[in-house]
Amino acid sequence: MLMTNTKQKQANLRKQVAPYEKSNLKTSIFQMINTIGPFFLLWVLAYQSLSISYWLTLPICIVAAGFLVRIFIIFHDCTHYSFFKSRKANKIVGTITGIITIFPFSQWQHEHTVHHATSSNLDKRGTGDIWMLTIDEYLAAPWHIKFAYRFYRNPIVMFGIGPIFVFLIQNRFNRKNARMNERLNTYLTNVSIAAIITVLCMTIGWQSFLLVQGTIFLISGAAGIWLFYVQHTFEDTYFEHDEKWEYVLAAVEGSSFYKLPKVLQWMTGNIGYHHVHHLAPRVPNYKLEEVHNNTSDLKNVPTVTLSTSIKSLKFHLWDEKNKNFIGFKDLKKFVSEQKQSSASMTARVKSEH
Repeated sequence: MLMTNTKQKQANLRKQVAPYEKSNLKTSIFQMINTIGPFFLLWVLAYQSLSISYWLTLPICIVAAGFLVRIFIIFHDCTHYSFFKSRKANKIVGTITGIITIFPFSQWQHEHTVHHATSSNLDKRGTGDIWMLTIDEYLAAPWHIKFAYRFYRNPIVMFGIGPIFVFLIQNRFNRKNARMNERLNTYLTNVSIAAIITVLCMTIGWQSFLLVQGTIFLISGAAGIWLFYVQHTFEDTYFEHDEKWEYVLAAVEGSSFYKLPKVLQWMTGNIGYHHVHHLAPRVPNYKLEEVHNNTSDLKNVPTVTLSTSIKSLKFHLWDEKNKNFIGFKDLKKFVSEQKQSSASMTARVKSEH
């Protein structure tokens, strides 16, 4: 773990990764071809299969949802200006892929930049991250906040209702202090999405559109939120208050290496190498694995697999004292132990006097 390393070693780690912060035009274009092309082909096949059976449509939509996640990774890289050398090219492709994935480019770019600058910082939560409370914050919160937090953390809500709220509602509005360019980009995205939906509904019918796009949207949305959740909510993660928070430690220890089967790794654009991405956001997705494999200090980072990632569903509250997550079921036990410890301390003080 880098926790024991000096600041100089952390600086050296960033220098080791720096050479990979260059995109390759041919690779980027090829990735667009092998991602966006198959997505639209699968979309058409899914629609055609409706005339046979929805049970044939469903597996096609599942695969299409995987390609939509991969399109989002291209969009994501563009927001970091890592997919192309040209900032203009990143903005254009980012806006187009943002329309496909229902994300306004400039709006999400701002929010995600804040996320990278504040990830794992207990004093700067709230922008572009999963709502997370510490044990003390939860215990001190009024009943309606506790209720809202438990509701939010319910897997059905987070991965079922979450995509609908985030993509269809939250992303449609500009933030309060957004600049004009950001506002215009959001308007352009919203108008384009509305136009595409209108044309498709008039062409193939709203029922067919909902059966195909609705299925793809819900599956890809749930998968996207799950990936983001598990990459920052895991057993050995890192959280610190501002005075102790360090960018490199937050990146390498506060972002997981989600070790996925090769097919899923490809479909998710290597985003499982999230520790590398947070350490060096300008590294394009197709170089993340290479960085991980060629950098010795990154091979001992927290690793999460498909089977162990299920445990993250029971991680609800951050224990600042023990530096780990506990679940709601463990809260009574925690409070009881705290009371016993406090009573024991009080008794010891009285006996000494």
